[in-house]
Amino acid sequence: MIKIGMMIGDRYEILEKIGTGGMSDVYKAKDHKLNRFVAVKVLKQEFGENANFVSKFRIEAQAAAGLMHPNIVNVYDVGEEGGIHYIVMELVDGITLKKYIEKKARLSVKEAISIAIQVSMGIEAAHNNHIIHRDIKPQNIIISKEGKVKVTDFGIAKAATSNTITSNVMGSVHYTSPEQARGGYSDEKSDIYSLGITMFEMLTGRVPFNGETTVAIAIKHIQEEMPSPRDYVSEIPISVEQIVCKCCQKSPDRRYQSMAELVADLKQSLINPDEDFVKVVDPDEEASTRMITDRDMAQIKRQSDRRDSMDEAMRLKKNSERYYEEEDDEEEDEDWEEDEDDYDPKMEKITTILAVVAALLIGCIVIFLVGRAVGVFQFGTSEDDKESQEEVEQVAMIQVVGMNVEDAKRALLELGLTPEIKYEENSAYEVGTVLRAASQDGLTSVAPGNMISKNTVIVMTVAQGTDGVEVPAVTGKSRSEATSILEQAGFVVNVTESYDAEVESGYVISQSPEADTKAPSGSSITLRVSQGAEESKVRVPDVIGMTEMDATVSLNESGLAVGTVSQVNNEDASLTDKVCYQSYSVGSYVDAGTPIDLKISIGPSDVTYRYSEGITAPTEDPDYRTGMSVNVTVTTADGTQLLSTQTSSFPVAVNYTGIKSPSGVITFHFTAEREATTTTDPETGETVTTNPVSEEKTVTREIQFAQE
Repeated sequence: MIKIGMMIGDRYEILEKIGTGGMSDVYKAKDHKLNRFVAVKVLKQEFGENANFVSKFRIEAQAAAGLMHPNIVNVYDVGEEGGIHYIVMELVDGITLKKYIEKKARLSVKEAISIAIQVSMGIEAAHNNHIIHRDIKPQNIIISKEGKVKVTDFGIAKAATSNTITSNVMGSVHYTSPEQARGGYSDEKSDIYSLGITMFEMLTGRVPFNGETTVAIAIKHIQEEMPSPRDYVSEIPISVEQIVCKCCQKSPDRRYQSMAELVADLKQSLINPDEDFVKVVDPDEEASTRMITDRDMAQIKRQSDRRDSMDEAMRLKKNSERYYEEEDDEEEDEDWEEDEDDYDPKMEKITTILAVVAALLIGCIVIFLVGRAVGVFQFGTSEDDKESQEEVEQVAMIQVVGMNVEDAKRALLELGLTPEIKYEENSAYEVGTVLRAASQDGLTSVAPGNMISKNTVIVMTVAQGTDGVEVPAVTGKSRSEATSILEQAGFVVNVTESYDAEVESGYVISQSPEADTKAPSGSSITLRVSQGAEESKVRVPDVIGMTEMDATVSLNESGLAVGTVSQVNNEDASLTDKVCYQSYSVGSYVDAGTPIDLKISIGPSDVTYRYSEGITAPTEDPDYRTGMSVNVTVTTADGTQLLSTQTSSFPVAVNYTGIKSPSGVITFHFTAEREATTTTDPETGETVTTNPVSEEKTVTREIQFAQE
């Protein structure tokens, strides 16, 4: 039995119960291994004791764990402990679509379509991995506080239906497809039907079929005509009405055949809501009365000549037994009849002539291509000439001198430029400050505001202290060997990849800073690694500054995977709980599916500071006089007061340690006395005497503390 505070799987601490359903209870838990909050869904005892169900449940949950999509609640883990069967999922802070509909009564058309598009994209990702949900309903769709829509509970429906679990456990029968209601085979188009019912409810605030029992509702799904959502909300556009009706066709063959088709129509409805573009198949179209054309009559005559009464009787019997295969049967019959058409010698002669003409044309094309390749035919400008004449895209150069090298590198990469680093011993500037910038060719001006070609190599000279470490030479070595050598020397390695037909894939083309130069210990060394000859690759996005979840979504959308995720200290407090490192540089190209390692900042390390100096008098104010009584306070940047004293003797000796902030401020407060003065008016000779005046004065002085 689950209890608050217990540990599952030696890593998941149960914190609180956040939901319950027909088959399971859901708890908020903390994953102590990855230091993140998760949702743990625990199967109820009656299902945990069913071995067949548990087996299928585990298989389906493991399959769902392979799905990574921004519109799917990701499954992280599945396990069993002490008879407790559980799955660990992404924790989404939000509410179900069902509660959202109840809260708003019904949704606007645009909001409903937007939600339907996101749900469709999530289901499409599952269908592409051969996973069918089988229980799409508003209760299984979650809307986060950020507005992201996610589908949950993949795989549970299949495990449940395979064990004849009742509809009360399975959830509402209001969203089940006719084929599911019959207990028959269900596939991707069953999910499309259920999504259509869900859209109907979003638009109208009610379900299309209702009844006193689940059986009565199921029969309505099978037999009754689907009502139009416009019967309840007249302002629903015609295209949206047709999309819902097409999704909810009784025959699976008459619905959308894939989620991609549905998404395309949903997007079109946002642009042209009142346009009649949805191709809806009329269920009675094939049985309707229509005029017979001469071509139809000829076809009927050919069929009557070749098909005897027994064949016709068998066909009619087959059609009566398989109502939904009527169209396919007729198409097959037509194909069979066309294959049996009489031999036509005139047509054969025409076909032969066309074949000869086609062969001659192909021969001429081949001769032309070969002649052009060897230089016999030259017409106009060659492809190489055209490429050389194409204008290279230009970007405006930014000011990088004075910036921190890491910030400058990131800014240049975002512009499409390639940064390279050289270090120079210089104690006049802070370590890591860019001193100079120039193009690699030495010809291109990189003054701020100048337009330069994309991919231009910008060489930045960066200040380092006098204790730099010599950079090892790793050009020509494999990526793993080069990384090992540099890390042992105390450097952090960043990798950018590019095509190079001359260097074997996986080997270092160049390094920045270059070998035999000096660089500060712990600084970044960028390796340019060959991908071999150019081919289709995936560009690495910038996920620095994103949360782990957003970074995962960004990488997955780019066709990449998340590798190892670890936690580290980072001195940039703004990156706390966010990605502060990615193993491939922004803009580099890698194979699709390449895992990108991430590091999540847990904030600055516990650095403390000291202040051991003599505080001098506030001579910044001209009214200060030696011997004045001054109130002196020292306050750190985080508001901690270190000193508050009244003194007339300077300097004031202080010695404080364990300070948490790197800076602070000294405040001086004193009273300036102005003596009485006597002045004489030169015109009238009148004497004016002013009384003594006291004025309160405040002087502030910023200070920096020394790191301990």
